[in-house]
Amino acid sequence: MSNVTEIRWHGRGGQGAKTAALLLADVAFATGKYVQGFPEYGPERMGAPITAYNRISDSVIRVHSNIYEPEFVVVVDESLLETVDVTSGLKEDGAILINTEKSKEELVPSLRGYKGKVYTIDAKKVSLATLGKYFPNTPLLAAIVKVADIMDEETFLKEMKNSFNHKFASKPEVIDGNMKALEMALKEVQ
Repeated sequence: MSNVTEIRWHGRGGQGAKTAALLLADVAFATGKYVQGFPEYGPERMGAPITAYNRISDSVIRVHSNIYEPEFVVVVDESLLETVDVTSGLKEDGAILINTEKSKEELVPSLRGYKGKVYTIDAKKVSLATLGKYFPNTPLLAAIVKVADIMDEETFLKEMKNSFNHKFASKPEVIDGNMKALEMALKEVQ
């Protein structure tokens, strides 16, 4: 399965890592890809570390396990860098995407010797500017689509709009803010 993109998400309960992984699976599926999107829970409580996963492929995915050697890692909460080995198994020809206000250089000491690409986005800034509240998962979803080159931006935005129209049919005001968050995040990721 050499054409499989594997992504591991690290977040805390309530931050939307699971939701982002499931949304990414939905959007990739809508474009004709084979997908998996699933969470793994530890203590099921708000704020506890959680892990979620994505597999995206052009062919049938026959493996059904957690992802131990991902190409990409998304860190929703930068405090996890100090408590969880987020780079464990991360391929050096892949990348890590971290939600932070810090520069890449400031983060390197927390990455346990990882030598691959490091991308950052201030999802809090994007979220507050577009949604008025802190929801890091929407900006991080757009950022990982760009970093991992999962699909072109236009297709991604079109499919996300369709998904939001379905999910938030009774709350159309939510759709506009989320679309703005996605668009801003595509420009902000570094």
